[in-house]
Amino acid sequence: GQSPLTSKSLPDSCTALDCVKLAIDVGYRHFDGALVYFNEHEVGQAIREKIADGTVRREDIFYCGKLWNTFHPPELVRPALEKTLKALKLDYVDLYIIELPMAFKPGKAFYPKDQDGNYIYHHTDLCATWEALEACKDAGLVKSLGVSNFNRRQLELLLNKPGLKHKPVSNQVECHPYFTQPKLLEYCRHNDIVIVGYCPIGSSRDASWVNLKCPPLLDDEVLVSIGKKYNKSSAQVALRFNIQRGVVVIPKSFNPERIKHNFQIFDFSLTEEEMKAIEALNKNIRFVELLMWSDHPEYPFHDEY
Repeated sequence: GQSPLTSKSLPDSCTALDCVKLAIDVGYRHFDGALVYFNEHEVGQAIREKIADGTVRREDIFYCGKLWNTFHPPELVRPALEKTLKALKLDYVDLYIIELPMAFKPGKAFYPKDQDGNYIYHHTDLCATWEALEACKDAGLVKSLGVSNFNRRQLELLLNKPGLKHKPVSNQVECHPYFTQPKLLEYCRHNDIVIVGYCPIGSSRDASWVNLKCPPLLDDEVLVSIGKKYNKSSAQVALRFNIQRGVVVIPKSFNPERIKHNFQIFDFSLTEEEMKAIEALNKNIRFVELLMWSDHPEYPFHDEY
């Protein structure tokens, strides 16, 4: 029972379809999606509607899709990508990445469990999975290939693979002022791998997957006070911080006002002192620890980086 909206007021939250259309109108061009988010059909529809009405061309949009854990066996890689393309109704994605370096048992269930409720893992061969992704790129289904949540050792596995055809162009990892990833960032810079930072303004406080020991990022006094100087919010300062150090940010919001707000970060820049002050906030604590999978042989977060 919502009251009818006037043309001026915006709802507190919108569907994926409306959010993406609004985001394109605001100026966003990079969309981070995944089969496992169960909304690719809506995202694709939004993109196609904004192409149809002349706002953008397909080549203006950068869409990232993700290979889920149950599709690691080489013969399942292309069918998984084709599922994404079919849902989007697009001919190609710009970037396709291995979502996690941990394979799960293939099958209908995305989160396979045994009778006792334990996750069922699968033999993980990241190099074999990568070769299947390279074939997808060669077939024109994807422009670039990358990874997500890979540690240094796992990146090296691919970079040192005999006969490597296409390098990973990116590694999507958690990155924000409380978890600044200095060592992984340096390693990736050295290897021309772009870091794409998820949770760049922290995350929701959903205890089922978020580490609540990490205090809320947006309440941080340093971020708030720097923001006051520029008439910006702590969220805008956190986003600007990462963009200024070459980290691509993918803030998530279903709130129309915040979707607009998160884009307003190109009209100011932080001083070197401010950048150093924000870097010093690093607590080396993750919001997203994925501890439910910490017994997987390829769990990425045991290593320092």
